[in-house]
Amino acid sequence: MLKKIPKILSPDLLYALMRMGHGDEIVLADANFPGHSLHERVIRCDGLGIPPLLDAILELLPLDPYADYQGAMMSVVPGDPVVPTIWDTYREIIARYDASAQLSFEDRFAFYERAKQAYAVVLTGEEALYGNIILKKGVI
Repeated sequence: MLKKIPKILSPDLLYALMRMGHGDEIVLADANFPGHSLHERVIRCDGLGIPPLLDAILELLPLDPYADYQGAMMSVVPGDPVVPTIWDTYREIIARYDASAQLSFEDRFAFYERAKQAYAVVLTGEEALYGNIILKKGVI
């Protein structure tokens, strides 16, 4: 155990966050996300929802102020009646750490392609539909 490190962050996740460089991205994926088929570096956080994990990560991870968008979410597939209320939760958490942070929206398959280029995919137990989010690391 270490002081001041959120206990929800596993050693594997801390290691990935430390190894990421400026501009690298990390995917926080919901329970339905095809992480293992899209990426070789998958970190399992089964049973954890994304909001507490996002909060803990942002304690440590600076967002990229030089990018147009500091993160991205998967947009709703046209015709799907789902209204992802979890997006508001993500915006509230992110605003606590970076009030100027902007999030873009990617369609499902563009999000998958972007996830393939990310540093890592974190698979969670998040059950909210369209609960996936990508974060872009900045500098201190």
